[in-house]
Amino acid sequence: MTEPPKGGRPTSKAAVLILTGLFVGVFLSALDTMIMATALRTISDQLNGLTGQAWVTVSYLVAMTASAPLYGKMSDVFGRRRLYMTAISVFVLGSALCAFAQSIHELSAYRAVQGLGAGGLMTLALAITADLFEPERRVRYQANLGLMFGVASVAGPVGGGLFAGTDTLLWIDGWRWVFLINLPLGLFCLLVVARYFRVHSTRSRRRVDVLGAILLVLAVAPLLVAVEQGREWGWWSAPVLLLYALGALGVVAFLWVERRMADDAVLPPRLFRGASFSMVNVVNFLGGMGVFGALTVLPLYLQVVQGLSPTLAGLLLLPQSVFTTIGSYICGPVTERTGRSKPLLVAGVAIMSASYLALASMNADTHLALVTVVVSVMGLGLGFFFQTVLIALQTSVEPKDIGVASGLYSFTRQLGGALGAALFVSLLFSTATTEITEAGNASAGFAQAVEDPAVMADPDNRAAADTVLEGVSADDLDDTSFLQRVAPDIAEPYVVGLDNAMSTVFLMMSGFVLVSAVTALLIPERPRRKREESPPETADTEH
Repeated sequence: MTEPPKGGRPTSKAAVLILTGLFVGVFLSALDTMIMATALRTISDQLNGLTGQAWVTVSYLVAMTASAPLYGKMSDVFGRRRLYMTAISVFVLGSALCAFAQSIHELSAYRAVQGLGAGGLMTLALAITADLFEPERRVRYQANLGLMFGVASVAGPVGGGLFAGTDTLLWIDGWRWVFLINLPLGLFCLLVVARYFRVHSTRSRRRVDVLGAILLVLAVAPLLVAVEQGREWGWWSAPVLLLYALGALGVVAFLWVERRMADDAVLPPRLFRGASFSMVNVVNFLGGMGVFGALTVLPLYLQVVQGLSPTLAGLLLLPQSVFTTIGSYICGPVTERTGRSKPLLVAGVAIMSASYLALASMNADTHLALVTVVVSVMGLGLGFFFQTVLIALQTSVEPKDIGVASGLYSFTRQLGGALGAALFVSLLFSTATTEITEAGNASAGFAQAVEDPAVMADPDNRAAADTVLEGVSADDLDDTSFLQRVAPDIAEPYVVGLDNAMSTVFLMMSGFVLVSAVTALLIPERPRRKREESPPETADTEH
């Protein structure tokens, strides 16, 4: 076995092993966003918490978003190796806890732990690659790290569907393997980096904005709780108004701290004085709302409205993932040849908006071939968006700020995604309760089934029918697995009501992303600069 060197750059074999570990780590952090898309309905049903499923996504995104900028700055102070080992250890611990969660609230809390670890995996992988390779070689490897998101977008929905569609695997619920699969892969990353990585950049004495990251969470969390619980507590009830006030105070405190921290802040205020930079972040934020909103709602449409199994739903999302990767590949040569990223950015978010509008017009009778075409086109838009918004961020700042701008690429998108997931799921279930009741009142088949003694003799049919007749509440939708057992006429109001609610959500999603497209159109575009060579690092050995 190749021994790691004591100082300087590692041997080529050690470098390959380290890169492999980093690739796997980035893949895991991306996979745990994508794999939940098709598995979440089954998980939520089994944990009796479908209406609270947004928190499983939101907690992961908020924790990952708030921690990612900190890992980069803290690694300059404490060393990359030490921080990476901490990040992957926390991620593995969170995965183990998620695998044995017994309620949707436990799972949401454990996903936050997982997100705290995931926040460092991509950030530190980019930094470690810079330590390993000279400037002329590192760009290629850093681009390959980005491709792990494409691989995860392909493997995630299919893998999540396969695990969720398996009742048990080795005497453990199939869905729990969504998290258990992370354990051996995470331990591999930990061991490889611990053994072979010995090259480190010069330590920095810059301040770490821990307080800013904490205040960011304290600002965002109350607003997310208000959005999620507003449908039950009342949008203008005292608890919701209190949460709005707490969120507003958190925002004010966060902005005050960021101003005092200046360039060491999580979000350096100086950068937002530029119109281009601010507008690109608005595009990224609103686009993120659409991306993660669709990742949450689209699998529910396929499984609840179209009646597909988790496995088939995952396979149907595969073309979207493939076209996302194709879209990303197209952007590179086009922007390199033309020197402009704005046309593809506008096209990407416009395509996303149009695809959400098309999804809003679909129902249970829509042919799956048409659904496949729409999600494929949506994937192409996502590929354009993911790739070109990063280029737009980099070209909207001066060369010395490109590193900070790149760090905010995932930050603003995931912040938008957290809000989008909470908002759209809340809207979905608050609208569905009314739509299901109205669909039951309008359905002749449901009325006949209720009057049929043979149908009502089945306890599942009677319980589902009584719920419609008495008025549906959000709690009644925490477990939708009963739709697979009841008579079709009894299930019809639920399917139609949820379908109508999803149409409303996709329509709103399309509107948000359309605003993103208009904003992208108005961005003052700078010509792309030539890539500048960065000075070589000073290597030292960490003790």
